[in-house]
Amino acid sequence: MNLLVTGGAGFIGSNLIHYLLGDAADDYALSVSKLVNLDKLTYAGNPENLAPVEKDPRYHFAHGDITEADLVAKLLREHQIDGVLHLAAESHVDRSIDNPEEFIQTNVVGTYTLLEQFRKYLNELPADSEAESLSAATRRFLHVSTDEVYGSLGPDDPAFSETTPYSPNSPYSAAKAGSDHLARAYVHTYQLPVVTTNCSNNYGPYQFPEKLIPLMIQKVVKGEALPVYGDGSNVRDWLYVRDHCRGLTLAFLKGQVGEVYNIGGNCEMKNIDVVHGIIAAVQKLAPDCEGAKKSPEELISFVTDRPGHDRRYAIDCSKIETELNWSPLENFQSGLEKTVQWYLDNDAWIQSIESGSYQGQRLGTL
Repeated sequence: MNLLVTGGAGFIGSNLIHYLLGDAADDYALSVSKLVNLDKLTYAGNPENLAPVEKDPRYHFAHGDITEADLVAKLLREHQIDGVLHLAAESHVDRSIDNPEEFIQTNVVGTYTLLEQFRKYLNELPADSEAESLSAATRRFLHVSTDEVYGSLGPDDPAFSETTPYSPNSPYSAAKAGSDHLARAYVHTYQLPVVTTNCSNNYGPYQFPEKLIPLMIQKVVKGEALPVYGDGSNVRDWLYVRDHCRGLTLAFLKGQVGEVYNIGGNCEMKNIDVVHGIIAAVQKLAPDCEGAKKSPEELISFVTDRPGHDRRYAIDCSKIETELNWSPLENFQSGLEKTVQWYLDNDAWIQSIESGSYQGQRLGTL
């Protein structure tokens, strides 16, 4: 297959590319002839995430914006793309509160552009072409979304399922909800072969340091205060990124067109408990660091809650478990220790982000 991955220089995208060019062949017999990564390289897009695959002859990088219709059309035709895995998105809630317009452009307009250009591309394929002879399962558009489109849960509410009504509470989640609706509309209006996934909070290697887990890891290592919103009782379901990549690949290959699959880690935790887990893991794996000299109470600092902070997310992933035989391989403890060890081993990667050298400019304080 020839694949187009959008947002492949980001956290989940880069992990997915490593997986597609690696273990996906053994896990799902996926043979990738060519993989094109289309990425705008905004603040969260880091080419260094893909250094291990840069010399792979199957890998090709295209610098550009998913809202550029001509560029998307060119890539689809030039590389004879069989499937699109769409991950490009503005995804940080705090940034969406400060500047919602960028989120509308990327998440809504960008998704529309990809869907529309893929539709036109498939319609132009001649009936006797090699591409047309591929099975329907190989001509797919995977739309990757988030559990935040479902809104917030109370302490005793059932977990989000694929039939939970949408109720986004931030500009970020509203923009993602809009993109989900477009994906659904293109299935029902144009019979475009789209599969959608909604995931819970990811963690693992290559995650941008402004996110909770990598941010807290670095602050513990340095012995700095750990800012926790509110009282720390907000609940999230945590999913190790490699497990997510396995689920995405399976949904892309085997998911039923028009269906939605929720991918979660079966791991609900309060933010404060996550932070305590990070402290314990860092102190275990880096016993000589500055944070190992302090107690959790000395490290944790509660700060004013952010606007519209959803109280609880929880994913019911029984559909993908039952229909596609997927389940997470990592529990939170095992995944967290792998994540902490990766950040401890990759200080140069972190320093390049903090200095801004990875994109040729300073980012300021993270």
